[in-house]
Amino acid sequence: MAVENQSGNDLLISVVIPAYNYAETLPRAIESVMAQLHEIPVELIVIDDGSKDSTPEVIEKLLAVHRGRFRAIHKENGGAASARNCGIDEAKGKYLIFLDADDEMAPGALSALKQHLFENPESRMVIGGHRAVLENGKNREHLPVALSSDPLTRLRDYLLDKRIALSNGACAMHREVFSRGNYPENFRSAEDIPVFSQVLANYHCTILAKPMAIINKHDDSLRHQFSHAKAGGLALVEEVFSLQRLDEEFQILKKEFTVQRCLSLFRSAYLAGDAGAAKEYFRTALRNDWRVLLKWSYTRKAAKLWQCRSR
Repeated sequence: MAVENQSGNDLLISVVIPAYNYAETLPRAIESVMAQLHEIPVELIVIDDGSKDSTPEVIEKLLAVHRGRFRAIHKENGGAASARNCGIDEAKGKYLIFLDADDEMAPGALSALKQHLFENPESRMVIGGHRAVLENGKNREHLPVALSSDPLTRLRDYLLDKRIALSNGACAMHREVFSRGNYPENFRSAEDIPVFSQVLANYHCTILAKPMAIINKHDDSLRHQFSHAKAGGLALVEEVFSLQRLDEEFQILKKEFTVQRCLSLFRSAYLAGDAGAAKEYFRTALRNDWRVLLKWSYTRKAAKLWQCRSR
């Protein structure tokens, strides 16, 4: 069914695909949504975030093939957060799915989501599963675990205990949840953590125990990954725990998350060969909690760094 036949009042789902230099994989992502539009009226919006490759040309060709069935928006490059925020502004659906341009919507996902929302109209985030596909072709299905009814426990399960795994494309969020804050555009990595945190803490969430997305895993340069993480640094902690996103009752988790973030950055810096940054992150973690010394996998790496300096 063509998008233009749906009014903003009755459109249930919008799928937003941000794309930056993904000319090779974008058609696969778009076609994975197109294949399901006969099952359920869905709005598809593709946002070209200032691509420098042939992504704009690829989009135009697909628009010609699927005339009137999806919209394309071209904007200056601003990063994934900026592109998703553009999608929030442009989308007409009550629920938004942000599908990465190198991933795919799992077959039957949109129909299953519609049925789930019919049965759970109070849900403000539906957490689905995904199938991870490695570069060697191996794949594994990941289904979500049961959610705690206690918001603080849910937030701890996500931020600290890693019991809740959230992936863009494998969840749908009601536009209401963005009233507390959109994606922070000053981050080029981990920009979804503040949003997922505020939703888990403040809104009713439900589980859809089937894959919603096919997530294609690929290795990136360690230095490239760390450059984005380092740029965000510990500012991510402040963003996650801003009082606009998380009320006072959730601030009890902030110190523990600071330590965890420091250790994560320490490990990334260590693997990327940035000894100076790695040492500083380890020191900061230690200042916040001396028990960091009991985490042997980290202390061994830290000891090697200081040993190298003394030689």
